Amino acid sequence: MTAVQGTTVDVPTEDGTADAYLTRPADGAAHPAVLLYMDALGLRPQLRSLADRLAGEGYTVLVPNVFYRHGRAPLFDLPEFIDPGVRPEIFERIGPVMRSLTNERAMRDAGAYLRWLAESPAVAGGPVALTGYCMGAGLSLLTAGTYPERVAAAAGFHGGRLATDTPDSPHLVAGSVTAELYFGHADQDHSLPPEQIERLEEALTAAGVRHRCEVYTGASHGFTQADTAAYRKEADERHWAALLDLLKRTF
Repeated sequence: MTAVQGTTVDVPTEDGTADAYLTRPADGAAHPAVLLYMDALGLRPQLRSLADRLAGEGYTVLVPNVFYRHGRAPLFDLPEFIDPGVRPEIFERIGPVMRSLTNERAMRDAGAYLRWLAESPAVAGGPVALTGYCMGAGLSLLTAGTYPERVAAAAGFHGGRLATDTPDSPHLVAGSVTAELYFGHADQDHSLPPEQIERLEEALTAAGVRHRCEVYTGASHGFTQADTAAYRKEADERHWAALLDLLKRTF
């Protein structure tokens, strides 16, 4: 991996200003862009570390604070390591913030993130890639379907509620997706039961979307997040192999 440099940037949106973390190879050149969607725990050192590793592979990576309407990151006072004992209390605070981010708001913001990347001198021309974690997996899919001309590839890992029976379910945009997709599901994830995994697969297949969906055996929701008890090293390394393979094929 190459050396990287990261900084905080502000992205103007229709509803305000989203703070974000931007990281890129330290060579000063323009590189293909990846828009990385955070999990519900927010923009924090773990996500910056994840973005830095991705930047070290040769990409310019933007990680927006998608909860910017509620303030700049960090929004939540999190312990360095998040174990199951503290999760209920944390999600009592996070839950209302998550629910306030409607699909309409999130996709309005996505347009702003994509415009910012298109105008950045740190970004090579052409479409971008997306990757998202937990709630970010749904945002990745929605963005691929809302801005198909801007997205070459999109991935999601341990995503929740990707294919519900509600009218705002992310899988319903499948017919608009032109990017290649990859999803790595956790098999021990109450937020994405087997019937939703099947529904997502059926929707993508019916729409003719190039995709691969894999279930990671023994993995929990959040398996890529090393600052939580859900982290699983083997599943995390599998995620990296799949993500980098997708990016190398599509850029």
